Amino acid sequence: MKTMSDTLRTTFRRVLRLENRRAAPRPGRIEKIDAFTSTVRGNTRELTIYLPPGYDDRSDRRYPVLYMHDGQNLFEAHRSFVPGQYWRVQEAADAAIAERAASPMIIVGIDHAGPARIDEYTPTRDAKHNGGGLAHEHAKMLIEEIKPMIDERYRTLGDREHTAVAGSSLGGLDTMWLALKHPEVFGGAAVMSPSVWWDGQVILREVEAFSGEKPRVWLDIGGREGNEAMQGARALRKSLAAKGWDEERLSYYEDRRADHSERAWASRIRLPLEFLFPPS
Repeated sequence: MKTMSDTLRTTFRRVLRLENRRAAPRPGRIEKIDAFTSTVRGNTRELTIYLPPGYDDRSDRRYPVLYMHDGQNLFEAHRSFVPGQYWRVQEAADAAIAERAASPMIIVGIDHAGPARIDEYTPTRDAKHNGGGLAHEHAKMLIEEIKPMIDERYRTLGDREHTAVAGSSLGGLDTMWLALKHPEVFGGAAVMSPSVWWDGQVILREVEAFSGEKPRVWLDIGGREGNEAMQGARALRKSLAAKGWDEERLSYYEDRRADHSERAWASRIRLPLEFLFPPS
């Protein structure tokens, strides 16, 4: 005969099983475009597409899209710049969506172009670094080649309010530049640890010259990235605020213990996902 304590233990185990099921978010899934060839850039790269949980359950729902730089570092440990260190973007998106902290979104990871990465992610040529200045071509590839293909293949919400871009380091610099130069395309930007120092802080001059509809901007920096990086991020924040970005359009975050690494960006990528794609 079961005692009251036996019944309570059984009930407790049942509750634990239910809690464990709730704790494991329903996963999205990954698709690959192995060899996307750009006519604009004359090169080939891999694209990784994250489709959120529930994407295959119904055929009438459309989703916002986040385009991310440095696709090699986002989803797979074995492809990352530092082996074993990657952004865990799928895990972050799955958790944010499961907890209803973010609306489901499609994420497109765009591989960088190897040795051409510095050139593609910078808007001007920097004589000090003997390179750069192909961000215009990279933007054309993204806007005229990649985005139309993604909008055709997947159920996207293709307007500016539902389209965002993200990146870190030089990818963060290019993200900010894209949002300033093409606000008609990108309504949001996650600017993580941006290389504000490039070409005498040229990005601050771009902010000063900006006159379009303001995108939402997530801006962050790590406290262990060095004084130049910290001061650059703070200067960018100040420039955006002076140009009229308010708290609704600009979120700034300093992670005091974070360095300049894939591990650091992995630890906080969920925050810009929730800022750019708030639950509807």
